[in-house]
Amino acid sequence: MVQDETLLGFIRKVDLEACYTIDPKEFEHFNIKRGLRNSDGTGVFAGVTGIGSVQGYRVIDGEPNPIEGKLYYRGIDVLDIIRSHAEEGTFGYEEVAYLLIFGNLPTMEQLEQYNRMLAGARKLPESFTEDTILKSPGVDIMNKLSRCILTLYNYDPAPDDTSPENMIRQSIELIGRVPVIIANCYAAKRHYFDGDSLFIHIPQEGISMAENFLHILRKDNQYTQEEARLLDLLFILHAEHGGGNNSAFACRVLSSTGTDTYAALAAAVGSLKGPLHGGANVKVMEMFSDLKKNIRDPQDPEEIYAYLGKILDKQANDGSGKIYGLGHAVYTQSDPRAVLLKQYVQNMPGLDSAFKQDFALMETLEAQGIRALRERSNKVICANVDLYSGLIYRMLHIPEELYTPIFAAARMAGWCAHRIEEILSGGRIIRPAYRAVSQKRSYLPLGTR
Repeated sequence: MVQDETLLGFIRKVDLEACYTIDPKEFEHFNIKRGLRNSDGTGVFAGVTGIGSVQGYRVIDGEPNPIEGKLYYRGIDVLDIIRSHAEEGTFGYEEVAYLLIFGNLPTMEQLEQYNRMLAGARKLPESFTEDTILKSPGVDIMNKLSRCILTLYNYDPAPDDTSPENMIRQSIELIGRVPVIIANCYAAKRHYFDGDSLFIHIPQEGISMAENFLHILRKDNQYTQEEARLLDLLFILHAEHGGGNNSAFACRVLSSTGTDTYAALAAAVGSLKGPLHGGANVKVMEMFSDLKKNIRDPQDPEEIYAYLGKILDKQANDGSGKIYGLGHAVYTQSDPRAVLLKQYVQNMPGLDSAFKQDFALMETLEAQGIRALRERSNKVICANVDLYSGLIYRMLHIPEELYTPIFAAARMAGWCAHRIEEILSGGRIIRPAYRAVSQKRSYLPLGTR
């Protein structure tokens, strides 16, 4: 601690603001598109992709016009995929992962063979759990997941081979292994940091990824089919979201250098952890808990509106001025993922009264938050998937530490597809330019400073 205080004292004497703060006028002067966003909020095109399509506005006469959001996987509306599996009473994530990786919907025979390969991949390499997870537990599951993915490089007989066949083999292994790794990392975290009993469950053959995850996660292995289907829906909705989202782009940036699959996927996980990306689902629930503590009547929309105003004024919650779960870089009138989650939950039988009350409060938060934001920005704003996903995870009795890791497990299929597409079609290292604005100075010898 003495060394830490000495170091901090030394650092505090340095004018970090002068070293690192760029005047916002510099960005305007050089027409820099901060965040790779145009002035009208649309994204700067950095590539093309045939994997996923996110549609939230239509450009008419050069101006973006809001539309109802749509999400397509390999050209197929995700809503059609979900409806089909709901009608047939089947699990859909495995089919979606196959579609993203191989480009087409599988036949029955292809899907059965693919599921057998996934089942084989769920068996982690010998001693991996003991050596990589239990002997070096981590309090943050996303950081631990990144380390585990990087460590898998050492268990791969051809880790640097970027042939399509090898990358697809690696992709299938990661899609199968990551949910098991996440559950085991959480088991280690509970034991070593929370003082709970340690239990590690073996994945089962012949069941879906959603069923397996609940089987491994829960001490008694018990879950209902309704719970598993709801988790499967979340997996499907999180599987892919175009090449422009931050984590997919991070994966593509690293892949463009020719680096290995594990390095590229670990970077995607690190990106998703951020509270402005996948970590937003945790921030939503923290905000939701703060709201419940600070309002007297959860059925009074005006009281909720007033408190959300305080959040926007940086006088409440975490002081960020953000209402987490509202607004999106692409979606305007609606986020189809949020719409589907709401519809599914509203039609679920047997919901307990506490969850119904929380769900109603979240809907009021959505309506009043949109009202408050539109009054201040005059933009078309909608709820995004993070507003409701955390609440649904809570309903499934999934701990908060796993909200974002589950997102990562689902998105593994999309990330792997983007990596393969970048390797095979990109052709150039992704290297944007930065305009230097530092003033030229003369070097002063040490004795004259």
